[in-house]
Amino acid sequence: MRNKTSLTRMTLAGWMIALLWMFNVAKMAEGQFSGPALGVTARANEAQTPTTDASLLDPGARDVQIAVGDLLLVRIFGTADYAPAVRVSVDGTIQLPLIGAIPVAGLTVNHAEDLIAGRLTSAGMYKNPQVTLQVTEASSQFATVSGELRGLVPLSGRRRLLDVLASVGTLPPTASHVITILRPSAEKPIVVDLGTDPVRSAQANVPILPGDTILVSRVGVVYVVGAFKTQGAIPLQQNSPLTLLQASALSGGVGFEGKFNDLRIIRTVGLDRRLVKVNIKRVMNGRDPDPVLQADDIVFLPSDALKAAIKSGGIGTLTNFASILVFAVR
Repeated sequence: MRNKTSLTRMTLAGWMIALLWMFNVAKMAEGQFSGPALGVTARANEAQTPTTDASLLDPGARDVQIAVGDLLLVRIFGTADYAPAVRVSVDGTIQLPLIGAIPVAGLTVNHAEDLIAGRLTSAGMYKNPQVTLQVTEASSQFATVSGELRGLVPLSGRRRLLDVLASVGTLPPTASHVITILRPSAEKPIVVDLGTDPVRSAQANVPILPGDTILVSRVGVVYVVGAFKTQGAIPLQQNSPLTLLQASALSGGVGFEGKFNDLRIIRTVGLDRRLVKVNIKRVMNGRDPDPVLQADDIVFLPSDALKAAIKSGGIGTLTNFASILVFAVR
């Protein structure tokens, strides 16, 4: 009998130590979600503002400029024997019969035609030649699509954003509808929001110029951790908000061990973290409003130490706990 009593006391002491350890772990986890991130000085999680400058969104028609690597076909009207096909070398010049090296990189087609005609005239080869220049292969007349969509799109004529994106593929569900365009001639990135409204998409269908890089970023996600059946990241949909109950349903629901009255939504704005406690049981019963989540929110549901121990140990743990209570009553 004495041995049995000693064993029961040891079991009780072990349970007390385990409960204290779980309590300390929960406190440590709570501390990790409070305050700013340490050692970080960069600005983060800033919302992108769509560009409204009309001169950037629609710069108007531009003449094609000759670039290194382009293949040019040169002709002189009325002269069939002068039609060299030359490629622009790395130094930006082309080698033409009768007149040698001609610098054409960076010039428009019309300017290059006038330059070649002037060289032929000054060399005494032709009198007032009518030179025509055709770019048969344009190495720089491309737009690059990067991010959730990837591809290199040739720009023949005037093309717009939706046309370029469609030529690469369909936007995946993980792609954001906020598109960033990096243009070499622009000081700042161009930001357009395609949205889900066809009218807004038509307004955001801006022209794409050669050399543009179109960045299709990943859509924001909500992180679900703690006493949920499935933990992980939930991508936000472009056409509908994500609420707390929807995130809980996508995670398989809350577990038995969760502290229903102590759910925490951690929201990071810049480097500041804001913590809001929610009673998810009251939300499920319709007594409290269902919060709308934002990108990069962390939904953390702590575990109750006793219920977690019961869940992990099963019926045996429950029996032991009942035995402890009987012993305590005696």
